[in-house]
Amino acid sequence: MSGISGKIIVITGASSGIGEATALLLAERGARLVLGARRLDRLEALAARIAAAGGEAVCAATDVKRREDVVALVALAHAHYGRLDVMINNAGIGPISLFDELRVADWEEMIDVNLKGTLYGIAAALPVFRAQGFGQFVNVVSTAGLRIVPFQGVYAATKNAVRTLTEALRQEAGSALRVTIVSPGFVRTGLADSMTDPAIKAQTLEKMAEIAIPPVAIARSIAFAIEQPDDVDIGEIVIRPTAQG
Repeated sequence: MSGISGKIIVITGASSGIGEATALLLAERGARLVLGARRLDRLEALAARIAAAGGEAVCAATDVKRREDVVALVALAHAHYGRLDVMINNAGIGPISLFDELRVADWEEMIDVNLKGTLYGIAAALPVFRAQGFGQFVNVVSTAGLRIVPFQGVYAATKNAVRTLTEALRQEAGSALRVTIVSPGFVRTGLADSMTDPAIKAQTLEKMAEIAIPPVAIARSIAFAIEQPDDVDIGEIVIRPTAQG
């Protein structure tokens, strides 16, 4: 089924930033959405906003660090709509820092959310896709994995790990499933909220105000990958500000 209208789409990390913008755009184009994030109040407000505009969305509190939460989110899609067309693994955090600061708890959090959270999304949706005989994964990664710089070592490593496993999944998927990587550059999101180093957080917010693009730019890229005919698989989209080096 090509296009977006009528497709059942799960989005993790849907309460703000890229996830929120993607939900709004896909709903506007006729998708029926299942939204997951930790902040249920924001999810419910987003679902209500979509409904008020004539769209359709259900939601559930979802912490992608908990496999059972992600399984329950996919089960909600299947129970409510009877199938799942697209799984968007979008949830991510970026508490970047120098290695010398030994912020090991932050390293572990990035591994749990960025890497394991995506794996849990794959584990939840893949059996559904196989049983249906169709489906699409969209994994949101980062240009941080394409250009390695100081402060971002662990963050980039988690994103590159997702890039690697996504490409392997694409090769294993066969002709019935589609697998897409979307790599955003500097985007105006709440990513800095997860940063525990005050100086780096301030630098990030300053740079964000200077060059970052709006989340809807990434949403449009995700929509482009989804709306292609079933025999067209967009492998990877890299989208960044023109001013980003």
